[in-house]
Amino acid sequence: MSTVRSACANAMTVDVEDYFQVSAFEPFIRRDDWEQLPRRVERNTARILDLFGRAGVRATFFTLGWVAERHPQLIRRMVAEGHEVASHGFQHTRVTQQGPEDFRADVRRTKALLEDIAGVPVTGYRAASYSIGRDNLWALAVLEEEGYRYSSSIYPINHDLYGMPEAPRFAFRVNGGDFVEVPVTTLRLGARNLPCGGGGYFRLLPYRISRWAMRRVNQDDGQPCVFYFHPWEIDPDQPRQPGLNARTRFRHYLNLRRMEARLQRLLTDFAWQRMDETFTPAARFPAWNAP
Repeated sequence: MSTVRSACANAMTVDVEDYFQVSAFEPFIRRDDWEQLPRRVERNTARILDLFGRAGVRATFFTLGWVAERHPQLIRRMVAEGHEVASHGFQHTRVTQQGPEDFRADVRRTKALLEDIAGVPVTGYRAASYSIGRDNLWALAVLEEEGYRYSSSIYPINHDLYGMPEAPRFAFRVNGGDFVEVPVTTLRLGARNLPCGGGGYFRLLPYRISRWAMRRVNQDDGQPCVFYFHPWEIDPDQPRQPGLNARTRFRHYLNLRRMEARLQRLLTDFAWQRMDETFTPAARFPAWNAP
């Protein structure tokens, strides 16, 4: 294992949702049934907070309003330990399933709830399943109007569920204003952007590949990485959902037992901080005019 920590400060983020709330499970689990399912998000997020505490890492927790409403003490612990609380929407509804007014109501409701519990301003947002793209860039203007200062909702890759490969790879000011979009990190190889910012890719590929790719971004591009994962990814004992196809089952369950050890290495090999510390002030980022 490498003992040389990257000097570039990267942004560590957690999408706080439970195992039954992932978009891939929507055909099998109705939101109306969530209350009847065993919740594991509190214990898993507490383990992550313990992990960050031992490593001396402060992170950003993009949190569902649904989770915060049921586990307010978890949100208060995040704040007490120096982490940033940000919005992940209320019920993990993809923006592609919402119109402008429904989206506005969702992000307004979640922001108010999180701020009431946390006692601090909430200025960051991440869309469920990176569901802001070329067909709904209007959402970025709504976020700014509702008092958010940044979003991390665009993934500049090709993917069967999301992605906007033509978007900038790194943080940009939307239409030259003060609102910043911070795409999840990709590595440019040839004519393609390859994902290297966490999630399933981090679990599925050997750790050394992720480490190499992120160091390339830090050193060759001179840019901080944005890394993300979910509390359920460190929980190999979570209930198994029947009826999944082979691809979904592979993506969700592979290497859950290895994830926590990999995260420990990652926290050692790179320097980390919160999103709002990494990507301010807005004026230092280039402008990008949405098509």
